[in-house]
Order: sequence, then structure tokens, then C-alpha cells
Amino acid sequence: MGTLRVIQWTTGKVGKLSLRGILDDPRLELAGVYAYSDDKAGTDAGPLCGRPDTGVLATRDIDELLALGADTVLYTPFMADLDHAVRLLESGLDVISTNLFLNVGGIQGETKARLEQACERGNSSLYISGINPGWINTMTAAMTAVCRDVQMVSIAESADVSVYESAETWQALGMSLPEATPQVIEIAKMWLSTFHDAVQRMAVTLGYELDDMEFFIEHATASEKVDLGWFCMEKDTIAAIRAGWNGKANGKTVVQSKVAWYLTKQLNADWDFLDDHYHVVIKGEPEVDTRIRFIPPDTWGNHEWDTMTAMPAVSAVLDVAAAPAGILGLKDVGLVVAPAGIWQHD
Repeated sequence: MGTLRVIQWTTGKVGKLSLRGILDDPRLELAGVYAYSDDKAGTDAGPLCGRPDTGVLATRDIDELLALGADTVLYTPFMADLDHAVRLLESGLDVISTNLFLNVGGIQGETKARLEQACERGNSSLYISGINPGWINTMTAAMTAVCRDVQMVSIAESADVSVYESAETWQALGMSLPEATPQVIEIAKMWLSTFHDAVQRMAVTLGYELDDMEFFIEHATASEKVDLGWFCMEKDTIAAIRAGWNGKANGKTVVQSKVAWYLTKQLNADWDFLDDHYHVVIKGEPEVDTRIRFIPPDTWGNHEWDTMTAMPAVSAVLDVAAAPAGILGLKDVGLVVAPAGIWQHD
């Protein structure tokens, strides 16, 4: 397979990092960039992601992008636009999305039907690599291959989220409030629907038929005032959560995805947080216990952590191109890897 021509769709927190990924991969050629905002239209793609000029200018003209004869779209908007996605797929473009389409109902029901029809008309593929959790789902499902029996699969994420400067996100999850009201819990449930999706996707991959999805959440308050500069929590207001989803079959939890997120460790609760970002446990024969820790270079800013969302999508471009048409699951794309040999340093 020769060089594939790729369109980057939006250049936000994740999009600018996947744009860098395209430019760094000699197997890929940047064909075009879709600009969400008018002020980015006409701007060279390079400066939009902190790189030198590329000669490719961002545009809001979808017809112009469809006329480029590209192969793939890396779709990274904060909110999905179903009409846009359908149009891209119908034109014959493969779409690799970090967005889960949750704001238009998720990949189910009418939304799924429209996307499947678009893939059929365009002989194209839609692959959702996910945002967070994304990559870890594929890795965990693959690790079950060593087992002769699997009773339960669990992914636990632990993170100091004070590096993620988004006051809106943490307020929505109840941070800085004196207590978690039923309304706050419902909003948190909606925000954590990405983990609901992760449980469902792993269940499908592993052949489980879930009959229940159970949400759980608990909160801890700060033992002292914490001012992060961009966000402030008074003493005795919420500063950490533990939450997640249990996917159940025949009344037993078979797939679990949970998080422990904290803005400070100074809490009115005896909570322990792992230094590892992921703790994966597969209960079976044998039991698998795996811990994963990401160690960023000193040069990374806070939002560079979105690299772990962007790069699995970029790395999947060739695999998705080789896969059959339609909406692809975790097993359909195969083992997505980085082109390490191409990057090999002297």
C-alpha cells in the first residue's frame, strides 16, 4: 500500500496532536484540514499544530475537501456532526474517529443505521479509536488471548487530573461543590458515558451479551483549601471521585471500567491512588495483573497528554484502509502499532 492521503478534521486539543502525527508519518500525506472556526480558515496547517508551514491551508468548505481525492479522515471534533460524518463516508472516505458520537445517540439505533448505510454507499469504513478510555480497551481485550478461562475483565484508571486545565469538566463532575446532589450524579453519569461505551465495546469483542450496566460513583472532599490557579476548591468541597461501570451478564460483573481522579491528595478520606495510570486485571486461568504508567518528557505541556488519544487514531490509518467496509470493531482492525522502524534514530 502506497502513501495514504489524510484529511485532519478540526484542530482542537486532540486534533492538533493528530495533525502532528500525520506530518511525522512518512506513510501519510496531509491532504487537507477542516477548520471548525472561521478564524482558523485560511491558516496553514503547520502553525495550527506548532509546526512549520506545510502549504496546506485549513478550510471550512467541505466540497473543497471532498474534491481532494483523499483516502482517510481523522475525525477529532469535541462534538460529532452526524451529517458531516455521513457525507464523508458516502464520498468514499474512511473515517477514524476519536469522538464516540455520544451527543447524537452513540453508535446505536438510528445513528448507527445512518452510518452503516453511508459506509455501504461509499464502500468506506468507520473506526472509532476512542478518546479516554480508548487504546487500553484494545490492549486489555488482546491480553485475554493467553487465558483458557476468563471470568472478569477490569480496567482501573488512576490520575492526578490537576494537569487537565478544564474548569468546566471538573465542575460538571461535582468538583468544588460541598456535596454531590442527585443532579450532579446524573451529570457525572453522562460525562462518564465514554467508560460505559468502553465496557460495551469490550463486551462485544469478548463475546459477552450484557443484560445490565451498573453505574457507581463516590466523592471525597478536600481537607484544606486548594487553589490550582485556574480552579479553586474550598476546604470540605469535592476534590476527588471514584466512579465507573459494571457490565453484567447473568447477574455477574464480567467487564468493569473505573476511574479514580483527584485534583489533590489532601482529602477527608483514606483513599489510596496508584502511581500507575492503568491497572488491568483479568480474572481467569491464568489471572493477568498488569500495570501501565506513562512517563512524559519534560517538554510536555498539560494538554500533551492528549497524545495518547490522538496517536492510536493516526497509527490505525493503514490498518483501517486494509479492513473491510462498514463500522469496524476492536477485532476488525487488528494490531495497530507505531511505525517505529521509520522513526529509528541514528
